[in-house]
Amino acid sequence: MFKPSDAGPRLLAISDLHVSHRANREALAAIPMHQDDWLIVAGDVGEKREHLEFALDVLAARFAKVIWTAGNHDLWCPPDAGPDRTRGQARYDELVAIGRRFGALTPEDPFVEWPGAPGTFIVPMFLLFDYTFRPPGVSESDAIAWARETAVVSGDEQMLQPAPWASTAAWCHARCDATMARLDALPADARTVLINHWPLRYDLARPPRVPRFSVWSGTTRTEDWGRRYRAVAVVSGHLHLRTTIWRHGVRYEEVSLGYPRDWRAERGLDWYLREILPGTGRDAHRFVPPRDPFLGGRPPTG
Repeated sequence: MFKPSDAGPRLLAISDLHVSHRANREALAAIPMHQDDWLIVAGDVGEKREHLEFALDVLAARFAKVIWTAGNHDLWCPPDAGPDRTRGQARYDELVAIGRRFGALTPEDPFVEWPGAPGTFIVPMFLLFDYTFRPPGVSESDAIAWARETAVVSGDEQMLQPAPWASTAAWCHARCDATMARLDALPADARTVLINHWPLRYDLARPPRVPRFSVWSGTTRTEDWGRRYRAVAVVSGHLHLRTTIWRHGVRYEEVSLGYPRDWRAERGLDWYLREILPGTGRDAHRFVPPRDPFLGGRPPTG
């Protein structure tokens, strides 16, 4: 929960606002002023461009700066959508343009330094997934069938179109290549706050109730990015599983709000803002993943 302080501006975060749901929309409209704070919105605002416009119209007026990146729901295009509905890269470009119109920082903008810690760069990313978040014994061609064995399937298979890329995986790899080039160009001693809708590590992408949803939850290409790019924090959403987990000295924050069933409306949306910088030492909120049968019954340790 965000707690007001006189300590100066803060970098706060939330994701998965899903404003297509009335309760979420009303909670967002009631969020109080944070005139000195910056807010990360890590994807899945809604399925329509109007959802993003509504959210940014509210948030840009109440925060000093908004940092936004896209999630899978933002890119969805129903099969029966008309020809005027943008898809794939064109859809992403349309959303970036909306973000810029409201003054939000997007993954296509230069990385900015956090005012409270010179040399620490805020890095919004758009990386997608490539079906590599799966056990070693499951091939890429069998990944979706493996997930479906437990009645798990993502709407991405019907509504996320990668055009002009040949596949979502190909789009993901292109995004990883481009993002790595930009990160590698930062000063050698730069610290980062890495932001992506999808988790960056496989061991953090297995929801206990639906662990095989991991297939649609990221790429193993980013497993070491937290250490490689000297992250003070890694922010993600997607799983609707609010957690703080440490790996190799790096703090990983899952900051989802989620669907109305995932949060308590009486608390208000402000309660769910997670402080990223300067940081509040949320060790008490760490989440230990359950034992994973695909790792020999041992809890993930890497």
